[in-house]
Amino acid sequence: MHTQVIRIMFLVTLLFSCQPKQSVIDKTTIKELDLERYMGTWYEIARFPHSFEKDLVGVTASYHLRDDGKIDVINAGYKNSLNGPYEEAKGKAKMPNPEKPGELKVAFFLFFYADYNILELADDYSYALIGSSSPKYLWILSRTPQLEETTYQQLVQEAQKRGYDTSQLIRVPQK
Repeated sequence: MHTQVIRIMFLVTLLFSCQPKQSVIDKTTIKELDLERYMGTWYEIARFPHSFEKDLVGVTASYHLRDDGKIDVINAGYKNSLNGPYEEAKGKAKMPNPEKPGELKVAFFLFFYADYNILELADDYSYALIGSSSPKYLWILSRTPQLEETTYQQLVQEAQKRGYDTSQLIRVPQK
């Protein structure tokens, strides 16, 4: 009986050790956020590929504070080229816990909210590194359509230090 338990424990240990490892990322967010200052238009400089932005270029995210404290979100871009058809998605965002201002939630479909974690934010609010609770989502945003290469590389290095596979980043053409 005792040897059967040991065998089962060994097999369970072996089974779990063969499972693919989940990527561990540092999701620590910024500690302070002036929400009004964060509002406005941000240009998507780079992102991880995902289905909901497939083939979009010239992508922007515009945030506008509502009277109820929530945020109107408009993500927009052009399909396949900067001269392609314009596409827009409207959503909403909120800050569920004011004590964790860098941890926002965003929804584009009913009440299904996803994490929007502000990982890095320039002191002058000129650029931001955005992640999620999953290592599959990462964005580099800027207030201008172009970002200095040194700043871009610093953000990529920060994402790498946090555990993101930055080889997946794709640059987003902007007008």
